[in-house]
Amino acid sequence: MSGLEDLFVRAAREGAAFRDGVGERPVAGTASREDAWAAFGGALPDGPTPASQVLDDLLAAAEGHLVGSVGPRYFGFVTGGSTPAAAAADILAVGWDQNSFNPLMSPAAEAAERAAGGWVKDLLGLPSGASVGFVTGAQAANTVGLACGRHQVLERAGYDVETDGLIGAPRVRVVSGFERHATVDRSLRLLGLGTASLIGVLTDDQGRIDVADLEKVLATEPERPTIVCLQAGNVNTGASDAFASAIPLAHEAGAWVHVDGAFGLWAASSPQRAHLVDGVERADSWATDAHKWLNVPYDSGLAIVRDPVVHGTSMAYSAAYLAGSGRTDFSLGDLVPDSSRRARGFAVWAALRELGRSGVADLVERCCLLAGRMAERLAEGGATIHNDVVLNQVLVGFGDTSLKDDDPSTRTDAIVEAVQRDGTCWLGATTWHDQRLIRISVSNATTTEADIDRSAAAILAAAARVGLG
Repeated sequence: MSGLEDLFVRAAREGAAFRDGVGERPVAGTASREDAWAAFGGALPDGPTPASQVLDDLLAAAEGHLVGSVGPRYFGFVTGGSTPAAAAADILAVGWDQNSFNPLMSPAAEAAERAAGGWVKDLLGLPSGASVGFVTGAQAANTVGLACGRHQVLERAGYDVETDGLIGAPRVRVVSGFERHATVDRSLRLLGLGTASLIGVLTDDQGRIDVADLEKVLATEPERPTIVCLQAGNVNTGASDAFASAIPLAHEAGAWVHVDGAFGLWAASSPQRAHLVDGVERADSWATDAHKWLNVPYDSGLAIVRDPVVHGTSMAYSAAYLAGSGRTDFSLGDLVPDSSRRARGFAVWAALRELGRSGVADLVERCCLLAGRMAERLAEGGATIHNDVVLNQVLVGFGDTSLKDDDPSTRTDAIVEAVQRDGTCWLGATTWHDQRLIRISVSNATTTEADIDRSAAAILAAAARVGLG
């Protein structure tokens, strides 16, 4: 065995050992942040270090500082694990080290992205002719989709934003619900549109956009170039906007419609949940993650655009030395902000081939059922569930969860801290409609009913220790 092979095999073996044991480890890191800094810190070495020693040092430094986010009882943020085939494909991607900008640099990487992108469109019921860009995550995918919208609505107004920039451009308005995800605001800042371009639309008690208020907002200043940003999967409740009525309304007003579907868009893959996103295929662009519900290793997101020409025109790299410059058959690297980039398509391709259509549907449905089970177990123990558990998100409160201006700390935060310290599971807190609540997201392919029951018991025990049970 060569030195490189030995190094790769050992790294893979250590990674597999972590994965195999993650279900029995404390989910949170067991050491402090300061200890982690000390473990990885110190002066830059004066000279080279053998690769085998570097691996030893890395393993030692990371010990106690890794979070079990790949495991079955991590319910923080919206975090998936990674399927065996997807994880193995990502290891191969590191070994192959392909630059996936265009087919000249890696025919395999380009072919994997095109195949996987086509499968995703098929699975989610999106237009077969749409273009797909592989990006770091929904933040980047939202930025791409909104950049395409910026291009299109300004072009309709007779303005070339790619050439002339935004100085002197007609003022674009971005119409979105007040319960949108913060990544939308960040994308608007990155694109130079700014958050002042946002026009808020009222939402209901689950965070869904009020279509009547949307119609009212669109009727105001109808001459302004307009982007409407809708949501598939509210990050707190899991609820989705009424696409079947909102999208035609926006199109009648001449708006570009972008959907932030970081995790909720995957409801379309489940026969039991697809009705939640009915009509979403009528939008102009979509953002979603593979590293959430598809359970692909970080980082992996998808920017999907109905019109490939708009997509490519908005994002293309036009340097003269690049083959394909000035053409409409854009390379996949012309559809994303990055030029040189890792080959993310291998892991997505592997996950979809491993799971197949029925496997993805089963994964989504199982997570939704487990979220419902978590809500039932906690409610039986005295908790209040603050959302309709229609997807994989659960909002939980114990006792008085209202925020008090004179006391930023809450009982909820104390319970969350106790749960994290216990180590059985990991979850976080959120603020929702002036309530400080526990937020639980079930997104991992390996989570079982036993994991849910064990975690619910730990949460109830933590609440009791804090004095609420």
